[in-house]
Amino acid sequence: MSQSNVTRAASQARHSPANQRLTAGVLFLLAALAALGALATNIILPAFPAMGEDLGVSVRELSATLTSFFMAFALGQLFVGPLSDRFGRQRLVLIGLVIFIIGCLVCAVAGTLPQLIVGRVIQALGVCATSVLSRAIARDLFDGQELTRALSLTMVAMAAAPGFSPLLGGAFNSWLGWRATFGLVGVLAILLAMYYIIRLGETHSADKRPALSASSVLKIYQQLLIDRRFMAPALSVSLVIGSLYAFFATAPAILMTGFHFSPFELGLFFASTVFVVFGAGFLGPRCAQRWGQVRVARVGIIIALAASVALLVGKEDVFFFSTFLTLFLLGMGLVNPLGTAIALQPFGQQAGAASALLGFLQMGCAAMAISVAATLPVSAYTSLGIILTSSLTLSFFAFLAMR
Repeated sequence: MSQSNVTRAASQARHSPANQRLTAGVLFLLAALAALGALATNIILPAFPAMGEDLGVSVRELSATLTSFFMAFALGQLFVGPLSDRFGRQRLVLIGLVIFIIGCLVCAVAGTLPQLIVGRVIQALGVCATSVLSRAIARDLFDGQELTRALSLTMVAMAAAPGFSPLLGGAFNSWLGWRATFGLVGVLAILLAMYYIIRLGETHSADKRPALSASSVLKIYQQLLIDRRFMAPALSVSLVIGSLYAFFATAPAILMTGFHFSPFELGLFFASTVFVVFGAGFLGPRCAQRWGQVRVARVGIIIALAASVALLVGKEDVFFFSTFLTLFLLGMGLVNPLGTAIALQPFGQQAGAASALLGFLQMGCAAMAISVAATLPVSAYTSLGIILTSSLTLSFFAFLAMR
């Protein structure tokens, strides 16, 4: 065997799922890739009043920066996934980070709302690569229980980022102004690109890359869309994630306008939710190992659904809101990583495309939930209750359809 063949075989063995164990360095990298998009989204929420005043628009109009972000994020993933299956993960991750950094610069210098929306779209088209490929890279490296652990802990970070980022964004807005927050996430993207090159590199070996054509990509997506092993858990998880982002979008109106929270208090409230998500993320794999992924994920949906109904029919009170939101986050924290692992497990050869379609469904549900919440002719509190209850009901029935 030639030296080049030996090197290639060693590289493939090193990145084979059967030979991988989850390490702290790999976990940190996967978590950072997954969390960057959520960080870029929620870090600007406390600055909405200042941004609106500076750009001459209302806080309600600024919701367009969220909707446009999620729509571009959803569509971009459909292209990134198959491209990464063909050309490898590393190239697409680095290109995505460069595009994201350009978007950060556009947002930082925006003088009007349309300019800010353009910057947000550029950000989304770049960062969608890191989000979708964090799952694909996990599928490249791990299998079975290790895949479940990797996705669980990665999803914890992805869900935790929206909790901590408003506190960080509020601090930067107070000290340096809202434009500095875009500079911050741009710098973080540069550091992440450097760490990715040094720590991990390519995980999708050349011999596993299929030929790429429009017809083959469409065929892969068509097969996934009609496969209940993928669609049932993927749609269920996506509806849960969509309802989570609806909460993040409506929270400023509920907490700052309705309950008179300051921007700093809003950040603290978001940060406190992280501990619930952390707890559920660590609890989920352990419960799944004992009772099975499907059963534990179903319990998570039921918990989140019960909490959603309580929020819809209950009184508009801070304590009541906090209590049942905590239960919702607990259920979400269980079903999100487990449902993701269930959806991706059977599709190792099409990990990029499967992860891309899952990401498209998640961000599509998020954009739809935010749009509906913003247009319902009711209070933000009631609107959130309607969105959560409707989404979790559909999620429950979608999960039941899984074989």
